[in-house]
Amino acid sequence: MPHFVIDCSKDIINIKSPKEIIQKVYDTADSTGLFAKGDIKVRINPFEYYTVGNTDDDFIHIFANIMEGRSVEQKKSLSDKIVSELKMMFPEVPIISINIRDFEKATYCNKSMV
Repeated sequence: MPHFVIDCSKDIINIKSPKEIIQKVYDTADSTGLFAKGDIKVRINPFEYYTVGNTDDDFIHIFANIMEGRSVEQKKSLSDKIVSELKMMFPEVPIISINIRDFEKATYCNKSMV
């Protein structure tokens, strides 16, 4: 169920492969025990055109969308772990961030539910 969408500057995928980056986010999220095995989805969007504070500094930002029901402490721990792992993987990248948004169970739907 959880979706981790990685937005980054295009040079990020020249430092590490998309597969390595995706796997790192997947493994880190999986290690928290917050999600069922096999439910985690991770995608990456490298951007050629962007500005960060009116610069072309490299960046990584993850939009994490998870089903409601986790505590603030659990979500904070998830954020900290993913950013920490990416910081070790990309020590030269000045901007690494994440935000977590909750899906509402009442309004979520996928094709197996209809």
